[in-house]
Amino acid sequence: MSLIPQISISEFKKLSASQIKEMKSVEVISDGEPLFYAIIPPYRGGMSINDNIRTQAEYLGHRGNSVGGLEPQDLVKA
Repeated sequence: MSLIPQISISEFKKLSASQIKEMKSVEVISDGEPLFYAIIPPYRGGMSINDNIRTQAEYLGHRGNSVGGLEPQDLVKA
């Protein structure tokens, strides 16, 4: 059970950028398994909360990247 709402990747891909900006943060799933977490700062939350969320998201992303994963440009070339 997740603490944030779940949405399938197929449903997530149907959303426009403006719809995503209005959405809460979500766990994006594929075949019932977590694929990624979309951390979406509250659109009307103000700069303080947006800056804090960005800093935390960058920290967690860096932490995960330090142990594995491919660079985006390496996947695009393939």
